[in-house]
Amino acid sequence: MFDNLTEKLERSFKLLKGEGLITEVNVAETLKEIRRALVDADVNYKIAKTFTDTVKEKAMGQNVVSSVKPGEMMIKIVNDELTALMGGEAEEINISGNPAVILVAGLQGSGKTTFSAKLANYLKSKKGRQPLLVACDIYRPAAIEQLEVLGEQINVPVYTEKENRDPSKIAAESVRHAKKEGHNLVIIDTAGRLAIDEQMMNEIASVKKAVTPHEILFVVDSMTGQDAVNTAAEFNERLDFNGVVLTKLDGDTRGGAALSIRSVVDKPIKFIGTGERMDAIELFHPGRMASRILGMGDIVTLVERAQEQYDEKEARKLHKKIAKNQFNFNDFLQQINQIKKMGNLKDLAGMIPGIGKAMKNLDMDDDAFRGIEAIIKSMTPEERENPAVLNGSRRKRIARGSGTDIQEVNRLVKQFEDTRKMMKKMTGGKGKGAGDLSQMMGNMQMTPRK
Repeated sequence: MFDNLTEKLERSFKLLKGEGLITEVNVAETLKEIRRALVDADVNYKIAKTFTDTVKEKAMGQNVVSSVKPGEMMIKIVNDELTALMGGEAEEINISGNPAVILVAGLQGSGKTTFSAKLANYLKSKKGRQPLLVACDIYRPAAIEQLEVLGEQINVPVYTEKENRDPSKIAAESVRHAKKEGHNLVIIDTAGRLAIDEQMMNEIASVKKAVTPHEILFVVDSMTGQDAVNTAAEFNERLDFNGVVLTKLDGDTRGGAALSIRSVVDKPIKFIGTGERMDAIELFHPGRMASRILGMGDIVTLVERAQEQYDEKEARKLHKKIAKNQFNFNDFLQQINQIKKMGNLKDLAGMIPGIGKAMKNLDMDDDAFRGIEAIIKSMTPEERENPAVLNGSRRKRIARGSGTDIQEVNRLVKQFEDTRKMMKKMTGGKGKGAGDLSQMMGNMQMTPRK
């Protein structure tokens, strides 16, 4: 995400030269390039200018200590101001009611239905809620069926009234049904339109009045940039929503919506969607996003994702094996499976400082480990347990069995040995599980998608 913006901002910082003070003279070209980068990313010009004026005010006269270059000082200031521009702190969703009612609104095609299911899955797995999804989109063909399919995937029931053509009555009845069936969370998926119209606004207002939601979330397709921000402003005038959701951040996103929307509607971005999987949803952290935009990675989110897959008992067993140099290909395969559960591979790589930029032009998907897995699964149980027995003839047989060539097998065995040595060194520290995963991913050579 935001690859072009990141690249342009990095270029602008390189323009700042000299030692001592940051002055109006040596900062002018940098600020001009930062403003241009933001406008190119579809940030409103007025917001971009206000942003660079604020950065200039904070930067002017800053003493640059001998160990810090002016460009590095400017990165720190820009990082702080980007964080402030996007809201400063993460804001949690309000689920205090019983049942808590969440109303999901937005234009057609923004990803409301998919987000509704993702949110149900998120609050079920992370907050222990018992959600009920409600299908109030009675216009879009197959919208109800789509929600039912997604609900089945995440094992969450879906409330529907296919004969009822009044969304406000469906919503009100769904809340009564939730109370009766013991659901403490109701998520209402509403209809969208291709553009804002009076009928749409009246309908969503009537649904709001019927259920008095604890939280109204406006879903925005982040790839629509400034148009999304303008739409959000119009919706907010009628709905007074509580927060924004940015979907499709895994696509070709310029960043305008993420950087502008808080300033325009004065409402926080609460969630972002980062892929098609039902677990591809994150609480929005402005500081972490600012770090990603500036190419500095996001280790905190990476570790949090790793910890979700972290099994303490298994980690202790693995730690002992590594310490005794008994880490084998079965363990290697298990670690790969843990990484795959963490989410989109390229997104994960981008969270490791320095790795994301190196992999910018590498098109990777969830099958990036396919060749590695094929090679390991072509080994005998003895070969997986004891890699030392992998002589030339065994490697040739494994190459034939996995549909790869001998060079790929040799490369994997070498990477395995390098990883084993690196992980053995780590046993002297405290890093287990999350550390093993991120270090290992940085050490491996992934296979690009053809």
